[in-house]
Amino acid sequence: MTLPAGWTARRPTLDDVPAILKVVHAADTFAVGYPDFDAEDVRDALTAPFVDMARDSWLVTDPDGVAVGWTILSNPTGVGREWVEVYVDPGRAADLRAPLLARLLDRVAERAAERGLPALTARTGVFAPESRWAGELVEAGFTRIKRYIRMTRSLADLPAEPPAPPGVTVRPLRPDDEADLREFHRIFDTAFRDTPDYEPLDFDQWRDLLPSSGKIWDEWFVAEVDGAPAGALQSSDQALDHDMGWVRTLSVLPAYRRRGVGATLLRRAFAVYAAKGRAGAGLGVDLANPTVPITLYRSVGLNEGRWTDMYERTVAATGV
Repeated sequence: MTLPAGWTARRPTLDDVPAILKVVHAADTFAVGYPDFDAEDVRDALTAPFVDMARDSWLVTDPDGVAVGWTILSNPTGVGREWVEVYVDPGRAADLRAPLLARLLDRVAERAAERGLPALTARTGVFAPESRWAGELVEAGFTRIKRYIRMTRSLADLPAEPPAPPGVTVRPLRPDDEADLREFHRIFDTAFRDTPDYEPLDFDQWRDLLPSSGKIWDEWFVAEVDGAPAGALQSSDQALDHDMGWVRTLSVLPAYRRRGVGATLLRRAFAVYAAKGRAGAGLGVDLANPTVPITLYRSVGLNEGRWTDMYERTVAATGV
């Protein structure tokens, strides 16, 4: 990657977190209209499992030493796809995004070779205002594969929680009970097996990753039908900065779909969020998932908002 005279690309350290955050805030404000990261998010990204900041990340500074670009790879499970993140200050370093991407893809090729794989899949996201980024991804061999939609609703006008359908009950997860945690994981794992992009994790792997999704245990729920486990809802703390409750996953076992289980879980979660004084609730929808009916979400008052497109390409291992 050739940089303008006086500009520098180096490996970041944790001392760079404040500088990196300024870059991410500039990029987020352009892409989604507001800063969507905090210092802890940056630190977590740099220290995440299967990330080596001395090999998987770059920080670019201008001649005055001001950070203008940051890149990082992530792979939360250590298997499957590599996530490619390239942030630049759009007012100062928009031209850097494509060459920084090329540098990250070289690293993906190395990681494939290190894992003894012939290739790895790289993915990244594009928000609506990022038309230039979308074009640069296509030029780099990426293909648009699907779209996510963010759906939200206000909780100010939340109606009273209606009675559940006959036989359906909802209770909080019992996080101190390993058997209950295992049952929650079983519901989640089974329900997501028929979705296109699901990468299965065994119970221990899943539990080890729980801290990254926010463990607000009283916002996790299990649904039962006639006493049998049927569904589960996992909340996340990712939208607390916007005074929102957030549904990370909604899982309903195939045998219990279209029986009101999903709607009952969502209404219970919304009621708990509202009782805590949250202003709104939301979730993300993968439009490629055939098991997720938009009509369900609309029926509980959620409305479509911004979208994110997902782009993907295969990267051959170094030496292949």
